[in-house]
Amino acid sequence: MNPRLYLAVSAALSVLPVHSLAGGLMLYEIGTDNVGLANAGAAARAQGPSTLASNVAGMAWLPGTQITAGAQVLHSNLEFERDANTDVAGAGSGNAMEWAPGGSFFVTREIGDGWSLGFASYGDFGLNLNYENDWSGRYFLQNGELLGMSLMPALAYRLDEQWAVGVGLRAFYATLDSQLAVDNDPFGVLERPDGQVKYRDHDWGYGANLGVIYSPNPGTRFGLSYTSEIEVEFEDGLGLEGVGPVATRLLSDRGLLDAATRIDMHVPQTLTFSLYHQLDERWALLASVNWQDWSRFGEVGVDLDSSQPRSATLEANYQDTWHLSVGAQYRFDPRWMWSFGIGYDSSPVDDEDRTLTVPMAENWRFGTGLTYALDAQTEMNLSYEMVWLGDMEISQEKSLPVNDPQRVSGEFDDAWIQALSASATWRF
Repeated sequence: MNPRLYLAVSAALSVLPVHSLAGGLMLYEIGTDNVGLANAGAAARAQGPSTLASNVAGMAWLPGTQITAGAQVLHSNLEFERDANTDVAGAGSGNAMEWAPGGSFFVTREIGDGWSLGFASYGDFGLNLNYENDWSGRYFLQNGELLGMSLMPALAYRLDEQWAVGVGLRAFYATLDSQLAVDNDPFGVLERPDGQVKYRDHDWGYGANLGVIYSPNPGTRFGLSYTSEIEVEFEDGLGLEGVGPVATRLLSDRGLLDAATRIDMHVPQTLTFSLYHQLDERWALLASVNWQDWSRFGEVGVDLDSSQPRSATLEANYQDTWHLSVGAQYRFDPRWMWSFGIGYDSSPVDDEDRTLTVPMAENWRFGTGLTYALDAQTEMNLSYEMVWLGDMEISQEKSLPVNDPQRVSGEFDDAWIQALSASATWRF
């Protein structure tokens, strides 16, 4: 691309909430018993219909008809503390993510001759941030939501006592809703309150989940699961509220007032390898290794269809991530089973590339849960997980054409996210 064109598009997009797309959060927490294991053994357990989300081949190990329904809530400590290098006046950020509910539904049915059918509905991708509207980082983001929900029919086949394969066709519904402030007084003389720019759209994308499970002997399973990349496009014009004449002129000069904006985003492909090994009637050991293609997600394509049409690929400097987890299950009573696990995820961004719109870092997961069998057909699970992100330093700058760059600097101190899930499984 011509360097001058790239700079022009980047400058034009500095008033857009595009940077809220430069990242995301792929969740292992979808309201199932996987929460209590920190994802350990997810692609090999095949202990219930929720295997559809982690390895579709696991259906082949489930007899009869089985249904799992789950719900969860996420709560976090994500509060930004600015330091002396911040040159934008404003209040504190507040807690950016107070409560975020979620849920899932899975059903599998054995249809004979080694074949099984299934259907899954779950949300394992997204980020929802809600800062105070007058905080010092308001020109980067006030509120941002990027969420994805999957609907997936699936088919699995058990070749013999050792091997099973599966495939799922995934319809992915994504929504984007973001808002940031516009400085109505860029020269510092008018004393006008901020205006707002809003962007909102939704789209469907499509992909596939593939899986294989190998069981060398009863009680031991190795699972390999792949989820394909999914592309979604957001197309919308800008919604402006309370934008004054100076800011309006700047938007007009950049060709943004009449712009139809298209943003191309790629949900990362993933690959997971897991082990499940039952030591005896009481104990089982589990482990997982996972790869996620965040470097591809960090390449955000943007097209402006306006009186000044432009296009560019904004590189957010994302890198692929790795996940490692180990866990165990202990059946201390015929009706009760205790699960626990610990996991580690590398960061998709280096410290210097971290943004206020997507505050991501390496993290540790600590999970535990209890499963209780009401009878031979029904069991309940309650699980809890703590995701520890620690201190996340950020120094972010936005260049403006009429005054010095705006800089917000500081850190999210002792950041964490908690997940509490409850689910029930029925077997017929």
